[in-house]
Amino acid sequence: MSEQLEEPDYEVTASHTGFEVRSYSDTIQARVRAEGTNWRGSSGGFRRIAGYIFGRNEKKQMIAMTAPVHIWEEVDGTMMAFTMPSEYAMEDLPRPNDGGVHLANISGKSFAALKFTGLSGSRKTERLKKRLMRLVSETGLESSGPAMLAVYDNPNTTLPFLRRNEILIPIHD
Repeated sequence: MSEQLEEPDYEVTASHTGFEVRSYSDTIQARVRAEGTNWRGSSGGFRRIAGYIFGRNEKKQMIAMTAPVHIWEEVDGTMMAFTMPSEYAMEDLPRPNDGGVHLANISGKSFAALKFTGLSGSRKTERLKKRLMRLVSETGLESSGPAMLAVYDNPNTTLPFLRRNEILIPIHD
């Protein structure tokens, strides 16, 4: 996915052993909630948001794909989000035809980021999430929300050892 795709703007504000802290700019996301709490059970959510950017919206307008796709767990389900290209303001984006796809203004915030390559299965991402939470705590930082998986490359066309992924944990500034 990430080849020549726009990615959200951020600035690295600190580098620590095993992770970095980033300050992200404001963005707009198209989001969908899936039933259950399984990071890997999110393909239905992907198809719904992809439908929105591929023209299933009130204007039948195509919107460029960006990277990464964000996936995180909440109490009542798994969330998935695509960041909209920076050229759009909220009022410029067409309304989704799918009532489960929601557009949201996301205020800039700071995240601890742990990069990894390869597959992003549940066991591996859970282990890396715990590692990053431990590193964040040991550094004296405090998380401010659930960890998320950021997937940059198409798992159907990118060899596992070439895939770029991240675990992101929002932190208090």
